[in-house]
Amino acid sequence: MVPGKLSHLLRLAIKSPNNSVIDMPKLVFAMLAVASAAVFFASIASAQPSAVERLDSLLQGIETLAADVTQLIIEADGSPLEQSEIKMVMKKPDGFYWQTISPFPELIVTNGVKLWNYQPDLEQVVIEDWDSSRSELAAQLLSGNTENLADEYHIELRSAPDSEHQEFELTPLAADSIWRQISINFMAAELDTIYMHNKNGEQTVWRFENIERNHPVADSFFEFQPPAGIEVIQNSSSQ
Repeated sequence: MVPGKLSHLLRLAIKSPNNSVIDMPKLVFAMLAVASAAVFFASIASAQPSAVERLDSLLQGIETLAADVTQLIIEADGSPLEQSEIKMVMKKPDGFYWQTISPFPELIVTNGVKLWNYQPDLEQVVIEDWDSSRSELAAQLLSGNTENLADEYHIELRSAPDSEHQEFELTPLAADSIWRQISINFMAAELDTIYMHNKNGEQTVWRFENIERNHPVADSFFEFQPPAGIEVIQNSSSQ
């Protein structure tokens, strides 16, 4: 597989309802936000809160989050398509850093205003405006605002409230959603895996390790200075 092939395959694997390719950096940001925001598992209240309330409670207290992520893309027939090793860092309200280490290096980083997509193998960086409207779920979760989440997803706690293993299942209510189901799993109150099933039968799995919560991260970490000599492609409103 040639350098940069992974990003190409992922863009082909997930399409919007009008059959146009969804911008993968924003999609990665939107879905990873679901995974990262839910790291904190709150104590179960005696009143037995709803699944939405439980998910909302997970978001409290998050300021920064860092983790090593193993990403596995699984084809509809169950065979593995690609495995990647990734470094992820997030900071409220808008900082996001997603660096693919292997097999094909790539960096996606945003400060909430601009988004940089750096592909060293292609010696280029694409700069564009960050459009939060294309990742509404991410915006809700990162801000800790889940009051409208139940309007878009049916959220169910699939495991016993007092079980060591906790699983939240999100099913989109919109018929034209690209997703069939999203599953967020915890083990011993720590985020463990995220399963995302799209409607063409393919599956994306994220496994989180070495999680660090609320460690100081400078705002400048979420800005990218292109190295000398690479091609800069400006797709933003400010050229």
